[in-house]
Amino acid sequence: MTAFGDIPMSVRGMKLGAVDFLTKPIRDQDLLDAVTAAIRKDIDRRDDSAHIAQLQEKFSLLTARERQVMTLVTSGLMNKQVANELSISEATVKMHRGSVMRKLGARTAAMLVRMAEALQLQR
Repeated sequence: MTAFGDIPMSVRGMKLGAVDFLTKPIRDQDLLDAVTAAIRKDIDRRDDSAHIAQLQEKFSLLTARERQVMTLVTSGLMNKQVANELSISEATVKMHRGSVMRKLGARTAAMLVRMAEALQLQR
């Protein structure tokens, strides 16, 4: 809130994490809306953090080979390519991939990719 705000000040505030930039005089409803938006944003951030922590906990239960398979599969490689990369059979890749999906609760490959992104897995 400010009585003498300008565009550079509002841009700087938003870059630093402000939810809104209010200039005086402030309508009560505008202030309430800004506070509500800030609370909603914080709830979403906390939910995301909790989800990622839960996902990291599940990921820690994977074997080293399952982690390798997950990383390669979610980077876009086909089972055959993963098998070649790890010098294992395609059937073994499918077994590990199924185990990963079961342990993480991923119902689809797309869901597994989103999980890998949340975990920031990179090949």
